[in-house]
Amino acid sequence: MKILLIRHGEPNYEIDGLTEKGEREAKLLAKRLEKENISAIYCSPLGRARLTAAPTEMLLGISAEIKPWLREFDKHAVRHPYMDEDSCCWDVLPEYINTLENIYHKDLWLTEDFIKNSDIPEDYRNVCRELDELIKKHGYERCGHNYKAIKPNHDTIAIVCHFGLTGVLLSHLMNCSPYSIWQHVCTAPTAVTTLYTEERMEGEALFRAASIGDVSHLYAGDEPPSFAARFCECYTDNTRHH
Repeated sequence: MKILLIRHGEPNYEIDGLTEKGEREAKLLAKRLEKENISAIYCSPLGRARLTAAPTEMLLGISAEIKPWLREFDKHAVRHPYMDEDSCCWDVLPEYINTLENIYHKDLWLTEDFIKNSDIPEDYRNVCRELDELIKKHGYERCGHNYKAIKPNHDTIAIVCHFGLTGVLLSHLMNCSPYSIWQHVCTAPTAVTTLYTEERMEGEALFRAASIGDVSHLYAGDEPPSFAARFCECYTDNTRHH
């Protein structure tokens, strides 16, 4: 089984849509996904994700199934000591992360004060449960850290969602804290992250990432990747700091 985790195109957050560049990115993404033998598309209910999926749906003749739990993981307003206002739970300065002893532990990150005193744990576990239910539908059942291959197959499913939510999905599949992903991985708009099952013993499967945040389809179409979700390479750069 193959899972393609896809971030939406360059967003216009004010209207929950795409910029003109984001629309071009979505069309190039569709050309790339046309080469995949996709059996199902699952999509966030938010506009920017649905608009990203639309060209692929049209090209492949597949209607995306909208899953509310694939919406961005951004409704969790948390207050960090260094901030005067609330922020998304996954937007944390590295300097603050360095003060949190358990933040990278696969289980204990949920015990950090700003996490446990919020609805993040419940929502995180819900997304993980929903992901497992989706994967079970395609033949693999969660068992401990890995999956039982109940009906092994070569299905390819595409999941069109968001940066923060992708971090949640990857953390569950990779058995790590989502902060390991949120702090150290950046997926550009329409980036494709590819995971395959590996069944080295009959009936025992795990998911392994073959690529994370691939934007080769943009380069193939002479479209530079968007800077969205990135921060300045050097502090003195005249680019995004916050």
